[in-house]
Amino acid sequence: MHTPNLSRRSLLAACATLALPAFAQNDKPVRLVLPISAGSGVDVIARAASVAVGKALGAPLVVENLPGAGGITGASAVAKAAPDGLTLGLVSNNHVINPAVYKKMPFDALADFTPISVIGATPFVLVAGKSVPAGNVKELVALLKARPEDYNYASSGNGTVIHLAGAMFLEQAGVNARHIPYKGTGPMVNDLLGGQVQFGVVALPAIVAHIRSGAVKAIGLCSAQRSPAAPEIPTIAEQGLPDYDVEGWFALIGPAKLPAAEVKRVHDAFVKGFASPEVVEAMARQGNVIRPTSPEDAAKFFRSEAARYAALARKANVVLD
Repeated sequence: MHTPNLSRRSLLAACATLALPAFAQNDKPVRLVLPISAGSGVDVIARAASVAVGKALGAPLVVENLPGAGGITGASAVAKAAPDGLTLGLVSNNHVINPAVYKKMPFDALADFTPISVIGATPFVLVAGKSVPAGNVKELVALLKARPEDYNYASSGNGTVIHLAGAMFLEQAGVNARHIPYKGTGPMVNDLLGGQVQFGVVALPAIVAHIRSGAVKAIGLCSAQRSPAAPEIPTIAEQGLPDYDVEGWFALIGPAKLPAAEVKRVHDAFVKGFASPEVVEAMARQGNVIRPTSPEDAAKFFRSEAARYAALARKANVVLD
């Protein structure tokens, strides 16, 4: 049998191909759509994990921000994409809140997507301005019962999870306050610091430095358990509202009808990427808790969260055009 001789150039080229990292062999990058603006919490999370996840996927992961209409613009792009694993979305609570607060939706937030994993969560904290004479839940509730017309609570926008988290606190505490919506977390925090509004729910990473400087007071953490990033802050639940539990989760989705094999491949790659040492360190630094779920558990979670927020939106009478 005759075996053809390989030229030196051919042999070197073959060896070089074998030595390339896995993602370099795939000329189709994976698009990760974020239905929020650059610099937000989920955006920071996605960019911190993108390189590690891309390596696990075997393809470059390109983060694309498509904000607008409370997350509807970005989610629409995912819903319309081909179910080939090349377009994914990283969404937050607002994805399942929107159907309850918007009169019209261009898609079904559950049926038109494939849940892949609820990757983790960012803790929220209820804070009050330094001039508010309350330092815990009991004292704040007493103030609101005595003079509800004197107190305003801020949110990052009508119908957002931050808005509903504040409404949930009022409802469970049996008190009232005036809602002041802002266009984003930045302006909201500025007015909390300036005293224009008295209290509100904020993502812990966005406010923890102001809490520690004394510029605002932490009334209570909104999660069921204390956060390792700020263990000194007691939860609202442990201060007398045992059913209060809300946090800013973030979840991976794909278009509807994404094949099961592709769902598993993408799920496993994201789990591996978020478990890499550099991502674990970045998440801990930001105060995020990473606990990826299975696709099946993600689907159940979406349904339960949609029902929970729909009930809360009805109680808060939140309706948007």
